[in-house]
Amino acid sequence: QVQLLESGGGSVQAGGSLRLSCAASGDTYRRYCMGWFRQAPGKQREWVSSISTDSTTSYADSVKGRFTISRDNAKNTLYLQMSSLKPEDTAMYYCVVHVSVYCASGYKYWGQGTQVTVSS
Repeated sequence: QVQLLESGGGSVQAGGSLRLSCAASGDTYRRYCMGWFRQAPGKQREWVSSISTDSTTSYADSVKGRFTISRDNAKNTLYLQMSSLKPEDTAMYYCVVHVSVYCASGYKYWGQGTQVTVSS
């Protein structure tokens, strides 16, 4: 059974840090690009970051320089280190697995999300 379990969310003050994790099971995730999306209340879901199978990374402009995505293929785990958090980072964060090594490809699996709340 395929499963993506996000953790690490919580409440933090502006300027603080959080590290999100996404533990994956039920497939061979090292074969796929993986990434993070987020959705704030009343807003559309937006892409945050992606990491390819060779660990090439990309980031949305809004998080560039503050967030770092990484993956541990041996542990089938995806991470998102978030620093210098801002109130506008408040959202539900979702882990996603693409259908191939290409990060421009469609999405195969979505996690259930972990809430991040940043207070000013």
